[in-house]
Amino acid sequence: MKDNKTQSPVSGGAPQENKMGVMPIAPLLAGMAVPMMISMLVQALYNVVDSIFVARLSQDALNAVSLAFPLQNLMIAVGGGTGVGMNALLSRSLGEKKQDQADQAANTGIFVFLVSAVLFGIFGVLLARPFFLAQTDIESIVDYGTDYARICLGLSIGIFSQFCFERLLQSTGRTVYSMITQLIGAVINIILDPILIFGLFGLPRLEVAGAAVATVIGQIVAALIGLWMNLRFNRDIHIRLRAIRPDRAMVREIYRIGVPSIVMQSIGSIMTFGMNKILISFTDTATAVFGAYFKLQSFIFMPVFGLNNGMVPIISYNYGAARLDRVRDTIRLTATVATVIMVIGCSAFNLIPGVLLGFFSPSAEMLAIGTVALRVISYSFLLAGFDIIAGSVCQAIGNPVYTLICSVCRQLAALLPAAWLLARTGILDLVWFCFPISEVVSLVLSIFFLRKTMRAAEAKIGAPQKN
Repeated sequence: MKDNKTQSPVSGGAPQENKMGVMPIAPLLAGMAVPMMISMLVQALYNVVDSIFVARLSQDALNAVSLAFPLQNLMIAVGGGTGVGMNALLSRSLGEKKQDQADQAANTGIFVFLVSAVLFGIFGVLLARPFFLAQTDIESIVDYGTDYARICLGLSIGIFSQFCFERLLQSTGRTVYSMITQLIGAVINIILDPILIFGLFGLPRLEVAGAAVATVIGQIVAALIGLWMNLRFNRDIHIRLRAIRPDRAMVREIYRIGVPSIVMQSIGSIMTFGMNKILISFTDTATAVFGAYFKLQSFIFMPVFGLNNGMVPIISYNYGAARLDRVRDTIRLTATVATVIMVIGCSAFNLIPGVLLGFFSPSAEMLAIGTVALRVISYSFLLAGFDIIAGSVCQAIGNPVYTLICSVCRQLAALLPAAWLLARTGILDLVWFCFPISEVVSLVLSIFFLRKTMRAAEAKIGAPQKN
C-alpha cells in the first residue's frame, strides 16, 4: 500500500530525528497527550450517553448494559494491550533507527488485531446468552444483554481496527490524527444513539440493540478513517498488504510487552463480574449503581489514559535512544498531571454525587446507594493516577511483568477479597471501601517496581546524556 519513497530523509540520506527525541518534554507531552485526552473525553461522553438513553427505557435495560461491561472491557483489554505491545516495539525501533523492524511491527500488529476480531466475533455469537444467564435469571435483563453483546462482539472488527490504526498514529507522534478518528467515531455514535434506540425519523425502535448498532457503526467509520490517515500521512511506517501476516518473533515480542496489559485489564472484567455478583446479592439496584459509576469514572480515567498513551511512545523512543534524562522528565511530568486530574475527579464525586447520578434517571433507592458509593470509591482516585503511570513506564521500558503483578494483587488479591469480606457484614455501604483498600496495595507495589525498573535501566544504559 505504501512504498519506501514515503520515508522522510534529510539531506545526505540520513534519517530525520523524530520529534520525540529532540523536542522539550512539556510541549512534546502536551502535543501528544492533549489530543488523546480530548478524544477519550468524547469517548467517555458517548459511553455515558449510551447509558443515559438506555436508562430511559427501564432499570432492567440499564442493568443489562452494566452486566455487559465485562465483555466490552475484555475487548478493550485485548485491543489496548495489543496496542501497548505494538506501540512500544514500534517506537523503540524508530528510536534505534531500525526502520524495517518498525514496519514489520506495524504490519504484524494489523494481522493480530484482525485475528482478535474474528475470535471475539465467534465468542459473542455463541456465548453471549450463557454469560448473562450466569449472572441473573431476570428474563428482560438477559434478553436485552444478549442482543447488546452479540452485536458489539459479533461486529468487533470495528473496535479492533479502530484500536490498531489509532495506535499506529499515536506511536509515531501523530496524535492529532488519532484524535480526529476517535472524535468522528464518537460523534457518529452519539447522533445515532437516540435515533436507533427510540426509532426516530421513521426507523425501527431497536431499544438496547440500537445502542449497540450505533456503537459499532461509529467504530467502523473511525477505523476506515484511521486506515486512510495512516496511508496518507504516517510517513514513519509503511503499511503493505502483502506484509500483513504473522511474524513469529514480532508476535511474541508484541505480546511479551502487551500481555501484562491485556491481563491487567482482563482482570478488570473478572473484578466487574465478581463485584456484580456480590452487589446483586444485596439488590439489583446496586448493580445499576455500579454500572453508572463505571460510566461516570470514565470522565476521570479516560483523560489519564490519554495522558498515559501520550507518554508511552516518548518513554519507549527515548529509552531506545539511550536518553534516560528525557525518560525521567517525562515520568515526573506525567505523574504530576495525572494526580491533579484525579484530585479534581475525587472532588467532583464528593461534592455533586447527586447531580452526577441524576443523568441516569435514578430511583430514590439508586440515588441513596449511589451517593455513598461515589464518595467512598472516589478516594481511590487520589492514588490511582500515579499507579497507572508507574505501570505503563514499566511496560514501555520492557518490564511488563511488574505491571501484571500490581494489577493481579490489586484486583484479585485485594479488591474482590476485601469486597467479599465487607459484604459479610451485611452492610452495602461498607462494600465500596474495597476500592481505596486495593489502591493502597497497588501504590506500595508500584513505587517498588518503578524504582527497580529505573535502576535496571540506568545499569543498562549508563549515565544519561544531556542536551
